[in-house]
Amino acid sequence: MKIFIILVIVFLFNFHSFSQKKITIDERTKSFADGSHNALIVNIYEADEDLILKEWKRLMKDYKAKVSSKKETFADDAMIKNLSPNTVDIYAFAEKNSDGDFNLVVAFDLGGAYLSSSQHSDKYRTAEKILHEFAVNTAKEAIKDQLKDEEHNLSRMEKDQQSFERDKENLLKNIEDYKQKIIKAEDDIKTNEKNQETKKEEISKQQKFITEIKEKQSNIK
Repeated sequence: MKIFIILVIVFLFNFHSFSQKKITIDERTKSFADGSHNALIVNIYEADEDLILKEWKRLMKDYKAKVSSKKETFADDAMIKNLSPNTVDIYAFAEKNSDGDFNLVVAFDLGGAYLSSSQHSDKYRTAEKILHEFAVNTAKEAIKDQLKDEEHNLSRMEKDQQSFERDKENLLKNIEDYKQKIIKAEDDIKTNEKNQETKKEEISKQQKFITEIKEKQSNIK
């Protein structure tokens, strides 16, 4: 029970800390494999690079894009109706930020121009919404995985506790068995001592009897 309470306190502390963090989206020029482009950068809490890229690839495939990965994730011909009536090429990679979490860096090639707030204000807001929802869902997925791991740890701890309780019951039973054996042994000692006294008397009588027989034998001339 104490272990469970400690885990709850730790979880609530972490949840409180997470609730104070805000997902933000910045815009600036970033370096990609084929050069520098205007990009959107969203911070994603709790998730590691592998999870972020895995979930991003899944999202890109939902947009019917052909996804490939080398130094960065490339989504070819993504169909995002709210963003563009035409297909969009999307470049993305994850990088660690100063808080120790990861950012997802994304550049949207609209065909001849990369998405920017100055040139494509409506489309930029759509992209912001996509990235914000992605960051929220990915962070929740990361926390769900953490919760699953901690629930597994709790289950293991509870099994260990149950094992300790069974061991204690067995030890107490052994102590009770030993007590009964000690009582029996003490009774057996008393019986043994009585038997020894009786046998000593028998031996003494037998020795006396033998002595009398020897005297009888010696008296025959």
